[in-house]
Amino acid sequence: MDTKELLKKVRKIEIKTRRLSDHIFGGEYHSTFKGRGMTFSEVRQYQFGDDIRSIDWNVTARYNEPYVKVFEEERELTMMLLVDVSGSELFGTTNQFKNDIVTEISATLAFSALQNNDKIGLILFSDQVELFIPPKKGKTHVLRIIRELLEFKPKSNKTDIAQALKYLTNVMKKKAIVFVLSDFIATDYERTLKITGNKHDVTGIRVYDEREQRIPNLGIVQMMDAETGSKQLVNTQSKKVRTAYANFHKESVTYFKETFTKSGCGVLDCRVDESYVKKLLGYFKRRG
Repeated sequence: MDTKELLKKVRKIEIKTRRLSDHIFGGEYHSTFKGRGMTFSEVRQYQFGDDIRSIDWNVTARYNEPYVKVFEEERELTMMLLVDVSGSELFGTTNQFKNDIVTEISATLAFSALQNNDKIGLILFSDQVELFIPPKKGKTHVLRIIRELLEFKPKSNKTDIAQALKYLTNVMKKKAIVFVLSDFIATDYERTLKITGNKHDVTGIRVYDEREQRIPNLGIVQMMDAETGSKQLVNTQSKKVRTAYANFHKESVTYFKETFTKSGCGVLDCRVDESYVKKLLGYFKRRG
């Protein structure tokens, strides 16, 4: 992808996702993810209806009229996006690949955090951590994250979610809001997720294509594993083959939902041909 085309794509995603974050998600994000508590801001003269428990008696005595303490929410939150860039993300049977939707959701979340003056960081992972962008504030930083999501070429096509979670735990010492975006066609991350969930506010967003749930009867076809590159002929006429595949997919979805729920983490499903806007908004409202 040349520079001109990349900038055009970045701009297109910025316009679409920023509009969503400004008009829909900003307030929902703020009310869903609270800051660390209340911090003292200033004192002002007492007004009718103020709680008398907030009166600052020292200032009141000095000026011989009542003054109250004013507190504000201490935000200063950090959002971390953990994005799966393995080979299986380059799949889609409708208008978009899974990684296209992942990029849009990530951008929407990042702009929502930006609107609330929070820091945003990024971890791209396969079966290893491919890229780490430390959390920072600002529009320029968010646009860099979007550029990486659009053009990054991973070294590996395989997936290891546990490896990404371990890395996050090591680099993030303070509590963060964490979104893990993947198709979650993987297992063996339960123990690591439990440790991560105890420290951070974690949500798993599963982005999937409807055709991944079952194999249609197409006769004998050659199929390729997107993560290993291996090819083999598959007899899709066989009911046994189709059932085995459907069960495999169902097991990975069940593992994802049960593992995240048991670890005290949030779960969200987004199909590529459905509105992720409604899904995200509904999730924020349920949590708010």
